[in-house]
Amino acid sequence: MLNPPEASPAGRAAVTAVVIVVTLILQVSVANRLPLPGGVQPDLVLLAVVALALVAGSMTGMVAGFLAGLAADIIPPADHTIGRYALVYCLIGYLCGVASAEMDRQSAVPFFAVAAGALAGTVVYAGTGMILGDPRAAWASVSGMVPLQVLYDVIASPFVVWAVLRATRRYERGERARGDRLAVPAARYRAMSGRSGTL
Repeated sequence: MLNPPEASPAGRAAVTAVVIVVTLILQVSVANRLPLPGGVQPDLVLLAVVALALVAGSMTGMVAGFLAGLAADIIPPADHTIGRYALVYCLIGYLCGVASAEMDRQSAVPFFAVAAGALAGTVVYAGTGMILGDPRAAWASVSGMVPLQVLYDVIASPFVVWAVLRATRRYERGERARGDRLAVPAARYRAMSGRSGTL
């Protein structure tokens, strides 16, 4: 059987950009309008950044996180200091990409990474708010918000992670062949993406 052609870097970048744009649209038009208890909504953009970092590695996670965060900073209703989301998503994307190199191939791994990324992202965002003097970042409100934020992110994670893995699975062979130490092949998560077979 012939192997499928390797995808170009431009094609991978295009898919990453499409994932970010679609996630931002869903965040603004759907997730932010959900009347959930506690007034907290799932952070679909953070979940997409974590999933991209798990699949493509730290460099892609860092760049995708920065661009997605910068877009989230300026898309209405932006009511915070520009750059906070860019910093948080960039940091989380990098850390998840680095951590993915140490993970095994069990299908539950991405969900634990998403939970850790959601927790870290929420705490870092709140911490930057405290440093910048955001009155909404008071400890009393943050301590009640963090558990709900992580819970909603974990509940939404199977849908977002599955969609990102399906969208990026065509790049699995190319990443494996190049052996880039900053890139983690999507083969680790084949059980979740519904693809079988060996490389």
